[in-house]
Amino acid sequence: MNQVIYMAIMGVAITVGFVLLRLFQEKLELARWEKLGIAVGGFCGAMIGAKLPFALYDYNGLMDGTAWFAHGKTIIAGLLGGYFGVELAKWVMDIRTKTGDSFVVPVAVSIGIGRWACFMAGCCFGKECNLPWSFAFPLAPDGGTLLRHPTQIYESIFHLTCAVVFFVLWKKKCFPGQLFKIYLIAYMTFRFFTEWLRPEPTFAWGLTAYQWAAIAAIPLFAFLIWRDQQQLDALAKEPPISDGSR
Repeated sequence: MNQVIYMAIMGVAITVGFVLLRLFQEKLELARWEKLGIAVGGFCGAMIGAKLPFALYDYNGLMDGTAWFAHGKTIIAGLLGGYFGVELAKWVMDIRTKTGDSFVVPVAVSIGIGRWACFMAGCCFGKECNLPWSFAFPLAPDGGTLLRHPTQIYESIFHLTCAVVFFVLWKKKCFPGQLFKIYLIAYMTFRFFTEWLRPEPTFAWGLTAYQWAAIAAIPLFAFLIWRDQQQLDALAKEPPISDGSR
């Protein structure tokens, strides 16, 4: 029953995400097939990225293909895979238009809904705690005898809040061309600190793999923001072609 509910909520999350993406991309000066190619690139990149760490961890499953259909996904790798999937699709189709801003709200809303699927299925739970809003999760190693952080709900609140904030920024045309990268940095920062609420295995310096991924990704996207802003500033300083000065 929980699996049915999980699939139903995930189906709603994906459907809402695609509908919102279609609305947010209406004003992009791209052909319909180009928008479709970008959406497919992002979706495939996100799906592959979300499963790739688990597939690499299961060598036999990776070789026979079963690892790609087994349980286990990661949002961090999914977001990174989606970002680079879009960039790859744009490179293949030779599209120079900035499209990241149109993805932020659809992706944030979709993840915000999807995390409730994890909560209902009882996966992705947090560490033990005795807070008033703690929950027991039968799939936990203790069999549901201990109360735990509902980290799925924490994530849902974060992403839905981001959806509202970035919608306002998008409407006000703040940070044009940079919103998705800012969203990724915000999520990596959120995830770095909330990892201490999760029962994840730790590696070097007592940090989890997700915290190390955040440490690697935050400066990368900060650099991409700086690089893209330099390009946008340079374009803004160029005289228009119509004045005959070029």
